[in-house]
Amino acid sequence: MNGAVILFIAMFILIFMGVPVAFSIAASSSVFLLITQMKPLLIVPQRMLTGLDSFPYLAIPLFILVGNLMDTGGISRRLVNWANLLAGGLPGGLGVVAVLACTIFAALTGSAPATVAAIGSIMIAPMVERGYDKKTAVGLCAAAGALGPIIPPSITMIVFGVTMSVSIPAMFLGGIVPGLLIALLLIAANMFHAFRHPEILKHRRTEKMQWGVFFRTTLTTLPTLLLPVIILGGIYNGRFTPTESAAVGVAYALLLGFCYRELRIKDIPKLLVRSAETSAMVCFIISVANILSWIMASTQASNAIVNSLMTFVNNKFSFLLVMNLFLILVGALLDQGAAVIIICPMLFNLGTSLGIEPLHLALIMCVNLVLGNVTPPFGYNLFTAASVSGLKFNDVVKGVMPYLLIEVAVLFFLAYCEPACTWLPRMAGY
Repeated sequence: MNGAVILFIAMFILIFMGVPVAFSIAASSSVFLLITQMKPLLIVPQRMLTGLDSFPYLAIPLFILVGNLMDTGGISRRLVNWANLLAGGLPGGLGVVAVLACTIFAALTGSAPATVAAIGSIMIAPMVERGYDKKTAVGLCAAAGALGPIIPPSITMIVFGVTMSVSIPAMFLGGIVPGLLIALLLIAANMFHAFRHPEILKHRRTEKMQWGVFFRTTLTTLPTLLLPVIILGGIYNGRFTPTESAAVGVAYALLLGFCYRELRIKDIPKLLVRSAETSAMVCFIISVANILSWIMASTQASNAIVNSLMTFVNNKFSFLLVMNLFLILVGALLDQGAAVIIICPMLFNLGTSLGIEPLHLALIMCVNLVLGNVTPPFGYNLFTAASVSGLKFNDVVKGVMPYLLIEVAVLFFLAYCEPACTWLPRMAGY
């Protein structure tokens, strides 16, 4: 146990020194093996390969490619235009449009940084022109981008389902209500902010809805809006697996991009390289996390941590409180894939032993870790939003904090209201 503690301390020291998470895990694990001589270093590449040896993981690069195809093929811009016609006349209309666009984009890609990059690059500048403080506009887009891995399809849920043997389609269904609830509360918070700032309200669109224009725009956007229906409908009808649905999404996004005449053959190599870079980063983190997970299991460190947690936990209600506070901290420091593989198994086993429904627990843990995307100091959405907007990282953090607090409040509501997570999957027979 003492060796495992030293391993974790070394890992977090490296992370705070600015070493990328994947290299911090790999370096600390390798040094631990050298010092303890528990196994030869050959075990490192072996466990890395074993950690990726799962067919559902193939969905990760495919869904990332879907997001890049949508961005380059003009699909995300059409989503924004359609959402603007639908909700642009509301108080804080552009903020509402940003959240709606992130919600729809989330239902197509499953990636939080991709959602922030695609929608933020389109929405932040017009929001600032319409009276929004830039920090607020960037913060709202960063917070709404967290919907990516909550509303299905979700890369985080795929990793969790593979690791913990939980039904991925059931988790996808269970993520719909939490995602929509967060989206609605972000919209409400944005409208409240608009009412308190006249400089935003004075730019409110006052002309009446032109239904002819709206219906024409809806018709041109309809193929895009059908993409989540095709992906999720195919999964729940048994037509294809989540991994196969990602391949269908790629083919459909390619078709739309060419039909809209915004995607060109010469764009494909660049999109493939960009998607491969992002996918390699995610998969590398998953693979090295498997080394640390194996070390913890072999040294019985997981059991020791669970036993120490039991001193604070005597029922499922106190467990949910301790678990959520702990995972908020973990999500702020570790990548979601690494956290799922290293931290979640021991918490999942403890929670289910206390009588918590496995699907409910799985969804709560995923939502919690997803919020790490917008939690400083290492939230991916925050760095993406800073890159897209040109703001300093500290300013992005200030802008996102009110919306992050709303998302944390929703997390605790979901933790103690099981039907909000499990109602839809149960209706579908899971």
